[in-house]
Amino acid sequence: MPRPPLDGLIDDLYYLEGAPPYARLTLPPAPSALLIVNLGAPFRIRAGTDVETAEYADGCVVTMPTRAWEFGYPVQSRSVGVHVKPWGLAPFLPMPATELCDRPVTLEQVWGRPAVGALRDRLASVDGPHEMLALLEEELMSRLCETAGMGLVRHMSSAIAASRGAAAIGDLSEAAGVSSTHLAQRFKELIGVTPKRLARTYRFTATVFSIDPAGPIDWADLAGGAGYFDQAHFGHEFREFTGLTPTRYLEVRRRFLREHPGHAMDGWPLPAD
Repeated sequence: MPRPPLDGLIDDLYYLEGAPPYARLTLPPAPSALLIVNLGAPFRIRAGTDVETAEYADGCVVTMPTRAWEFGYPVQSRSVGVHVKPWGLAPFLPMPATELCDRPVTLEQVWGRPAVGALRDRLASVDGPHEMLALLEEELMSRLCETAGMGLVRHMSSAIAASRGAAAIGDLSEAAGVSSTHLAQRFKELIGVTPKRLARTYRFTATVFSIDPAGPIDWADLAGGAGYFDQAHFGHEFREFTGLTPTRYLEVRRRFLREHPGHAMDGWPLPAD
């Protein structure tokens, strides 16, 4: 767990090394952002089916996505990274988050080549994962800066998360004494998406994580319990977020569980090949 004040921005720091379960993984949108410092061979990202795959050698920054994205691993992967709360990247970015929505960038584009090169050199010189993560945490602490609107966005986002995406955005903005236009603008600046889009992502993610792929599923009951109008609405949302139908998603999840039982990545990424 990162120390304050990073704990209000970051969920965790991680170290990844070894062979991936699949050469390519699809990640459905989640209310989370990502920062990776790459220490191995380049990896590849495709941020949607209608865009070309791009290669990342030094690392990448991914603000909260609105559609499924594909991650292509090298044969052996080695990196350190940060799983970030939806609003958590804003204090480390030199540009509004909306400019990066569904457009992952290299770490050099965010922090500059000299700084990233020096950071990678320091990470490569320390003894092990714990020292690497401590060094990355220090780097983040040194780059932390004040961000206008952070208190408002963090408070509202936390309320949306607590309601699993069911909170009425109009009621939240009224309670905070700000206009819905102002709230939407702040959200786009710090998260990259509007409050309504964030709420949709929280609701979808909570619904999918409630699925037990090993057992039978009543899709109509699941959709109704999650607050969707009907099963058709849920199916439309599912295809928009993942590119898959609910039944196809279940087949792919079951494939992962069957081929890699107990794997650390078995909760969210899906095989893409």
